[in-house]
Order: sequence, then C-alpha cells, then structure tokens
Amino acid sequence: MGGSFYHLSKVHDSHNIHFATRAWKLAATDLNQGVVYGLRTEETTADPSLINRYDYDAVFGTALNRFVVQAAVGHPLTVYGKGGQTRGYLDIRDTVRCVQLAIDTPAARGEMRVFNQFTEQFSVNDLAEIVGREGRKLGLEVRVQNIPNPRVEAEDHYYNAKCTKLRDLGLEPHLLGDNIIDSLLSFVVENKGRVRYELIKPAVDWRKSGVVDATSKAAVAAA
Repeated sequence: MGGSFYHLSKVHDSHNIHFATRAWKLAATDLNQGVVYGLRTEETTADPSLINRYDYDAVFGTALNRFVVQAAVGHPLTVYGKGGQTRGYLDIRDTVRCVQLAIDTPAARGEMRVFNQFTEQFSVNDLAEIVGREGRKLGLEVRVQNIPNPRVEAEDHYYNAKCTKLRDLGLEPHLLGDNIIDSLLSFVVENKGRVRYELIKPAVDWRKSGVVDATSKAAVAAA
C-alpha cells in the first residue's frame, strides 16, 4: 500500500508492467529508485547550463535539499514530527549508472526484474544531523526545529530495504560523505540570493483542503 498518491502511482506502474510481461512477453526492469541528491554528473560538468534542477519547496523538494537551503539562509531545519521517517538515498551519478547497467544487461523475454535503486538509508533526523554538522564547519548557524507533520505518514517505522542486484552488476556507489554536503552547501550559499523564502515553509497540509499560492508556483522553485 502506497503512502501517498505519488507512491501509489508507482505501485500501479509496477502492476501494469508485470501484467504486460505476462501478457505480451515483454522484457522489463522496474527500478525502485530512492531519493536522489547531488547536482552534477560527469557529463553535465561540461557546461554550467546543464546543472541539475534543485527543488527545495515543501512539495517537490527532498528533505536533504530543503535542509541544505535552510542551513544556507539561516532558517531552522524543519524536521516533520519525530523525524524517524527513513528512506533510501543515492547520488545522481549513481542514478545514471544504475539506468545504464539495467540497459546494458536487459531482462529476458517475458521477465520482469525489480531492482532497488539506492545506496544508503537515512532518517530525516540523520540528515538534519549531517547537514547541521557540516554547516557549522562552514561557519553557518544551524539549528533544528521539529514542527507538526503536514503529511499523514508513520514517523517511526521499520525500514530495511536491500540493494544488492545493481551492485552485483557493477555499481560502485558514491556515498553521502562530507564533501558532498559541503559542495551542496557551498552551491546554495553562492546562490542564496535566488532562494524564494516563501517556498521554505510547508504550505500544504494533507489533513486540510486548499493550497496557498506559493505552493502552486513551487515547480519553478529552481528557476
């Protein structure tokens, strides 16, 4: 059972793919991708205009992206509820590599493969601690603020997903080290004049209807 309409849409996709492989003998690989972080791949470093988009609003922004922006501009790191929400994460370079590996070693006819595509697991509290620690090293004043959770979700739960198949195919992960966080923080500090502060605070509460205008424009947060 999905925890959101977005999650449910991915579950439906998996069922549809599975049916298609049985009905029409298609060869399919379903990549269950974790949360992606990072700005550049080897290819996009060729030109600044190729940099990855960076969403930090409360709708499209990931917890890590949001915490980095909040730390850079002096806003408290907004941890939803208890902060135990745990997910799989991976570097954008590994995202590209995983897709390449799946293409280069396709499934057999009539087979549906499912690969968990992530390299590490972090809770929201873990990410807040990491960003806070690295932000302070750069001279930023970083504090954490637990706020009421605007989402309907478990805030403390079991999570022990495995990711072995892609590593077996040759994935060599780029893990979330201090240098990655430093590069993200430095990037946002350099561009903090472009940060739209009205997008930082959550503007959608799943328990209520209605969306404020700032959130309706969230898709252009990186523009």
